Amino acid sequence: MGKTVMVVDDAKSMRGLVAMTLQSAGYDVVEACDGKDALDKIGQHKVNMIISDLNMPNMNGIDLIKSLKQDPKYKFLPIVMLTTESEDAKKKEGQEAGAKAWIVKPFKPETVLKVVSKIIG
Repeated sequence: MGKTVMVVDDAKSMRGLVAMTLQSAGYDVVEACDGKDALDKIGQHKVNMIISDLNMPNMNGIDLIKSLKQDPKYKFLPIVMLTTESEDAKKKEGQEAGAKAWIVKPFKPETVLKVVSKIIG
């Protein structure tokens, strides 16, 4: 059975692009349109990792990380931010919340795959 990555982004085209990249490398993908949607869906799937945008309606990526890290089931779930934000202050905030890595958009598919394979194999 393959490993599953949840892709959380409010832009359908971006979710699709990341999902296609991951699926081409053999990963299963679950898509969510924002942090609240991700929290609703995560209990229905065995997720090995999350790739999340930062700026989304309803619940942003940092709040999603904080919410998941409070739950013992997801405390050690690796979460990577994939965002247009590149300021050090935002990265530091993400790191403090529990983000494992930070990828800036636009991204190269091989960069995403390298990070995912380094974190979950």
